[in-house]
Amino acid sequence: MSFAGEHGAVWLAAGLLAAVVDRPRRAGWLRGAALVGGAHLASMGVKRVVRRARPPVGEFAPLVRTAGRHSFPSSHASSAAAAAVAFATLHPPVRHVIVPAAAAMCVSRLLVGVHYPSDVAAGALLGAATSAAGRRWLTGGRRA
Repeated sequence: MSFAGEHGAVWLAAGLLAAVVDRPRRAGWLRGAALVGGAHLASMGVKRVVRRARPPVGEFAPLVRTAGRHSFPSSHASSAAAAAVAFATLHPPVRHVIVPAAAAMCVSRLLVGVHYPSDVAAGALLGAATSAAGRRWLTGGRRA
């Protein structure tokens, strides 16, 4: 999961794939992917300002490598939550798959030992807020 979530890759790919197969909502899926990318970029910007170190290596080394040494907020959580909000807004039945998948991505960052719980919570909040803020644009100006 960590590898697939790096730089929001799995969520961007899901949005692009949905744009290919769901022609009536193509513009929305592309906008949703853009919101995922925007949430990831916002997370990276906050990370560079806060500069919180990742959890110290204790008895067990982290189970995955990381792209950087800063942990707050979790970019994996940001992109996952952004995808969950955006994609469930576009096609509500997808929430039964996307919400558990996004939650699993968030929890995985704790389990592999590369984030504090507050990193993941802040990342998820940032991602959800990014997609919520872009909801009108996401739906082409229609109320979601």
